This record gives sequence, C-alpha cells and structure tokens, in this order.
Amino acid sequence: MNIVLRNNLILITTGFETLNVKWMQDFLNHHSRGMLFLPKAVLVFRNETLRGNREEFLKQLSQYHAKKHDFSHEFFLRSMLKYGTQPIKIELEKLQEAENVKVNLYAYDKNTVLISLDNPNSWVLNYLRSQLEVYIERGTDSSLVVDVSGFKAKARLERALNKRHILHYDIQYTYDNHFMSKLYSDFATYSFGDLCKAQKKDENISFYTVLECPVGASQDALKKSYKKLTKVYHPDKVIHEKPHMIQHYTQKFQLLQEAYTALRIVS
Repeated sequence: MNIVLRNNLILITTGFETLNVKWMQDFLNHHSRGMLFLPKAVLVFRNETLRGNREEFLKQLSQYHAKKHDFSHEFFLRSMLKYGTQPIKIELEKLQEAENVKVNLYAYDKNTVLISLDNPNSWVLNYLRSQLEVYIERGTDSSLVVDVSGFKAKARLERALNKRHILHYDIQYTYDNHFMSKLYSDFATYSFGDLCKAQKKDENISFYTVLECPVGASQDALKKSYKKLTKVYHPDKVIHEKPHMIQHYTQKFQLLQEAYTALRIVS
C-alpha cells in the first residue's frame, strides 16, 4: 500500500485484498452514494453528514499503513486529517484476472425492475447504487428494486447496464425473453422500424412521446432532446454486446430518427 497526500485528494494505491477488509468495506458502503467508478479505481467524495465515519476510516487506514511499513501512525494521521475536505481516490496497484459476476434483471412490469446477484458483491452493488440512487425503492446486500416508470429512469438504467467492468469484475447481465417487452410495453402498439398506421394526429403524439417532449414542443426543444437521446441509444455504444442488445439499441435509434424527421417536417 502507498498513500500520497496531494493538494486535491488523498491517493491510496493498494492491492485488491485490502479493498475487502472490513473497515474499508464499511467506509465504502456508507459512501456508496458519493462514489465515482473510474478505470481500476474508485473516487469517494466528501459527505459532511458522514464526517465521523470518514475520520474513523482514516484512523484505521493510518494504523494499517503504519503496521505494514513499521512506523508510528499518529503524525501521519494528523497530516491526513488536514485533508478532511478532499476526495479519497482508491486505486488498484495492478489489474488482476477478471472475476465474473452474474447480475439478474427481472421486470415486474414497465415501471419496476428487480436487480439481483447470485452472490453478494458490495462493489458491484455499490456501483449500481451510485448510478441509480434516486430511483431505488428498496434493497438488500444482494438485490435492488428500481422504479423505472419515467423515461429518464429507463435511460439511467440502460446507461448503468452499459458499464460491464468494475475494478477487476466483469459483470454479466442476464434476463428472460419477457424483460424488454415488459419494460418497453408503451411501445407495444407499434414497431420500431415501421410505426403503426394510425391517424396522423395520433402518430404525431407518439412521436412526441418517443422524443420525451410535450405535444407541441418547439423545434429547439425537439432538436435538443433528439441529440441527447441519440447519444444514449447509439448502437456503437453496445457494439461488443450480445446481438439482441445491439438490435434493441438499433431499433430505438431508428425510431428516434423517424420521430424527429416527422415532427421536423410537420412543425
């Protein structure tokens, strides 16, 4: 382990085994909502309500570090406590062989998704909590129930699931054949490539829904939403995923193009 006190953060470089000791896990579990996952690293931001927890963590860290390097930790602890407002970056010394983690997805209906792990894994679960925190209804040490009733919630879920590598874990998402049809049942009345042949007025209302805009939205609003959504659902984002996921993104991307083209002409 190596600890460097920088002007803008505390950098901890260590092996993966240290990340799984109890005091480290307790600290990270408390700060799951203020964590940013980076390539082979985690950045933990300051939370004033968890100040005591942070100080206790730094005390444990100093003692652990001092024991490893055979020196007294009191002076080093005082130095670290001076960085009380700075983020803490915990970085792996080297990447280990990836460990596969299976995550199961189940849609109760279009509004609620259950995310469950075969075996508890605090790192993967903390990542999902950090991405979906405002939409989580409840959870355990191996599962989360997520409210995806809004378009933004569904988009956030898809962005979270796009990331397949957390530290040295490879996440494998699995779901049944009904997952997509339940989750996107709002689109069941028309196909992605060829919208239903309804009256023109009803078509336009569906187009506004696809673009997540109110009926009669301005051209600027339509354009802004179109650009944002096409970035989220561009097929290139999932080019290395399974064929059904690529097809799903391709269909949604085509639908966005069709909706924007139609409303741009009629507006």
